[in-house]
Amino acid sequence: MTTTPGTQQDATAAERLWTYDAVRVRQAGAETQVTLTAENIAEYAACAQNPDSRYLMAGQGSDAPRMMAMPTMVLTYAPQLRDEIAEANGFVPQERSVTARRQTPFAKCDIRWYRPVYSGETLTGTRRVHEKYERRGSKFVTFRVSAFDEAGAVVASYDYTCIFEYAAGQRSVPEPAEDVAIAPDTDAVPDPSLFMTWEQASAGAALPRTLAVGETTENILRKNAQRLAGRPSESNIHTDEEFARQNIFGGAVNAGPATMSYVDRFLGLNFPPEALYNGGNLVMRAITPFRAGDVVTFSGEITGAGGNLYGQRKAQVRIRGVNQRDELVSLSDATVTFR
Repeated sequence: MTTTPGTQQDATAAERLWTYDAVRVRQAGAETQVTLTAENIAEYAACAQNPDSRYLMAGQGSDAPRMMAMPTMVLTYAPQLRDEIAEANGFVPQERSVTARRQTPFAKCDIRWYRPVYSGETLTGTRRVHEKYERRGSKFVTFRVSAFDEAGAVVASYDYTCIFEYAAGQRSVPEPAEDVAIAPDTDAVPDPSLFMTWEQASAGAALPRTLAVGETTENILRKNAQRLAGRPSESNIHTDEEFARQNIFGGAVNAGPATMSYVDRFLGLNFPPEALYNGGNLVMRAITPFRAGDVVTFSGEITGAGGNLYGQRKAQVRIRGVNQRDELVSLSDATVTFR
């Protein structure tokens, strides 16, 4: 839907839209509770195109160990739910407006982990507005989400930043590639003998393995349908091409959390899961849209290493995701812990 001068103000008055000016720090949404099942964990891994046996259902008998969730699954069992935050504070989210509908897309996310999460656990999610800021003419809102276990201890938290108003013009949609020379690494699984060791973790050292991930419309829809809390969003810039063409990316794209799950899978080829779960973190910034038909190759290098006050050995990792057009799709920084 196109707008004319005054439309946004008129819509805000009629619908009480949750625009950037209406957002206030500490506005909060309702708590959610999710009891993780092995099926939930396996479905998340499938959406992340991750064939790692740790996340498969095979052999799940009564005496089988509990399944561990992929680290980035916190974005699913404790979702951000900004629509619900808006409504809890008496506003209409812009994505659900009937007069001036627009998207507030992903910009970046910073996740921090404190311990692994397993099937059978009940996890409580809290969410609130953490900060809002302007940069180079665009306006951003950051939400802080925390996940707690049944004892009330935080297992993970993240800061999720959305673009509420963007200064730059709409991106053009590239022509589909006739022949993509890069084949996705659909069968790549972890090999502990190839994990990076502390002795190898010196600044400038390349991570042992790369990962090429292909995106499809089918997988984008499957990821969008995976929801453990909150209302579904059937029409957005990931599923509705017509609506997506009216927004900043000029066409349908995958979700930022989906790309983060691919970065998670990439890190899992180079480090054991506890490297993130034992006090690690991951920050990802979206640079160029990841569209259906694209193949993005993730690679990384160590940017620093050292100890901390608790005697842990930690390394900083820079991860680049580059598509078949040699465009930078995502830029991530992770902190991993070595035993």
